[in-house]
Amino acid sequence: MLGKTNAIPAIAVKNLETARKFYEGTLGLKEERSEDNEVIVFSSGDSEINVYRSQFAGTNKATALTWAVNDVEDEVRSLKAKGVTFEHYDMPGLRLEGDIHVAGPMKVAWFKDPDGNILNIINR
Repeated sequence: MLGKTNAIPAIAVKNLETARKFYEGTLGLKEERSEDNEVIVFSSGDSEINVYRSQFAGTNKATALTWAVNDVEDEVRSLKAKGVTFEHYDMPGLRLEGDIHVAGPMKVAWFKDPDGNILNIINR
């Protein structure tokens, strides 16, 4: 059944051109294809991400997409250099070190896309 099939995250946005600039230009994802000015499919590692136009963009108040990275600090520095602003949350068990939330060996940093979708990076 579905346990043997790859899942594809879907992120709702209001403006595909603004999303293209952010996901491709700022985050460095590769645009694979677009479909009828409604969807842009980006590749990220071995995954695909569908970014689609919707009037409900940015209404999710939870993390929509996570990237597991080798060096959270380096990714935060790189994204900040491209103008990304990081979110700071008061969460039990996490302490804030700059823009990175830390709990034991776990390090995670949250940020938003131009529509307010919550994205994050976490150490592997």
